[in-house]
Amino acid sequence: MLLQTSCGERPDPTENSRHGEYDGSVERVVVLALDGVYPFELGIPNRVFGSAEGRYEILTCTVDGQPVRSSSDFSITVEHGPEALSTADTVVIPPFALSQISADLPEAVTTALRAIRPDARIVSICTGAFVLAAAGMLAGRRATTHWQLAPLFRKMFPDVDLDADVLFVDEDSLLTSAGAASGVDVCLHLVRKDHGSELANRVARSCVVPPWRDGGQAQYIEQPVPEPSTAGTAATRQWALERLGEPLTLGDLAAHARMSLRTFARRFNDEVGMSPGRWLIQQRVVRARQLLEASDLPVDQIAGEVGFATGTSLRQHLHAAIGVSPQAYRRTFQAARQS
Repeated sequence: MLLQTSCGERPDPTENSRHGEYDGSVERVVVLALDGVYPFELGIPNRVFGSAEGRYEILTCTVDGQPVRSSSDFSITVEHGPEALSTADTVVIPPFALSQISADLPEAVTTALRAIRPDARIVSICTGAFVLAAAGMLAGRRATTHWQLAPLFRKMFPDVDLDADVLFVDEDSLLTSAGAASGVDVCLHLVRKDHGSELANRVARSCVVPPWRDGGQAQYIEQPVPEPSTAGTAATRQWALERLGEPLTLGDLAAHARMSLRTFARRFNDEVGMSPGRWLIQQRVVRARQLLEASDLPVDQIAGEVGFATGTSLRQHLHAAIGVSPQAYRRTFQAARQS
């Protein structure tokens, strides 16, 4: 069922705040808890916006004012029903259990969404994007959701321009974000957009989270090498993985596989879905990521270990693959390792 809504350009009542002049206005954020809601993500808007020094009022509602089941072993009771949505400056839809995902919205959800003002911002976290897409709000727009759900999302909503590599997408009054932590990212983004970086940084420090995460979902996606088999190019792929630091050429790979260059390239692409050269770069990036996570080796040394000629080459390939520099990637994962 498509819900036709108007999501036009939203006025900015806090423009003066960007110049250091807060006008005292308070933005109302209404969080819509759906059946099967994830408790952790349900609390993110309150935690982030509630730390913004009184700039936001946060309400939580359900489609009928009744308790909802969470994805855990308890239900959640809220103070507000769908009438709260008509008063919202920003509406946040947290994620819910996969069992609740459908291309057709329950009538109660459709009715509740119709109460949202045309000038309100609407934000989804993770599976919340399925609700916006099912309501017809994302048709022809760029959006994101959790990378693991990207194939299902694209199958259900081919009219949405899904980008599963980013942490969040800001399409004016419609914002979509990826997994759990990306809910924090998009809420901080809105604080920054409304009131500037200084307040957003203070909120981030209060919540003990980074004010801005570099890169996108790609840096968190495991891309395992296919299991070797007794036929085709698998044995050569395994051989190459053991020699990533060497200057391997297509001729070297074809010779190991005892095939002509043309036959090897065609068979490799058929089995792996990409050219040998692109695959080698991908595996070198994977190995570099492992070394950045687990070692203190200098970037130039890691570049040599994995077969990139220079540290600059590693930086270029890593940024092309996951959108971050080696230093930023190392900070993200080594901080987690040391905590």
